[in-house]
Amino acid sequence: MTDITPPRRVFPAAREAADASTQTPDVPQTSDPAYRLAFQDMDFLLREDLRPVRFQLELLKPELLLDEANIASTFVFYGSARIPEPDKADTIVAAAATDHQRVIAERLKAKSHFYDEARALARLASRIGRDADGRRQFVVCSGGGPSIMEAANRGAADEGEESIGLNIVLPHEQLPNAFVTPSLSFRFHYFALRKMHFLLRARAVAVFPGGFGTLDESLELLTLVQTGKLAPIPILFFGRDYWQRIINFEALVEEGVIAPDDLNLFKFVETAEEAWTHVCDFYAGGVPGLVCD
Repeated sequence: MTDITPPRRVFPAAREAADASTQTPDVPQTSDPAYRLAFQDMDFLLREDLRPVRFQLELLKPELLLDEANIASTFVFYGSARIPEPDKADTIVAAAATDHQRVIAERLKAKSHFYDEARALARLASRIGRDADGRRQFVVCSGGGPSIMEAANRGAADEGEESIGLNIVLPHEQLPNAFVTPSLSFRFHYFALRKMHFLLRARAVAVFPGGFGTLDESLELLTLVQTGKLAPIPILFFGRDYWQRIINFEALVEEGVIAPDDLNLFKFVETAEEAWTHVCDFYAGGVPGLVCD
């Protein structure tokens, strides 16, 4: 297919100013930080007063690059960074040094099939072609890290398609997985801006077993739909047994803190095929290029 992605727009005068600044004569006045161009002055940009500007930059950069890549919609994958792929699950169990570690390793191994389900679902989503305007639909988008995130990007790569990774700066650096498309691999400082980008183009979200991060992302998503801040989309929780053990959704209804209809905001699924069928039923042919056999 011919690449119709438009070139990235760079303001020529700004480029010229940036280049010229590297050739400035070294005198006391030009050596002082006050003389630096504001957009090249890292100490200035990192000031506490500039936090709103950093918010804006972190919002704008991925938005502009995704727009230039003709990405109209995404299929978002949430899930643990610790669940192993099936081929490596036994290695984790064998490495356990105590009975407690062995129990945890066995539990992670029992969830390893979700790696394959995430990869399979990403393959299905990646088969959706461009629409009549050349825009890409249901582009796979993950947190860019290992485990379930890797499986999602890997599934897209299986189909020869690009995928997005929204990585985050952490105390222990988490490199992007090898299957994220380099030009669609983004790095965030602010969790809030990262979560916003997960949902700005989302047409469906798959939530696999996970910890604090997955809970944070998925519960915020449910809140946004519940309160009308986000239009309803397919929200697919993989692994009913896991999620019902972690969150007692029915108890929230019984306590009167959510409405019975709020339980219809999401669906429990077990397999990629079941999830994809729900996506197809939800849109019922209303998305250009979405073909469900």
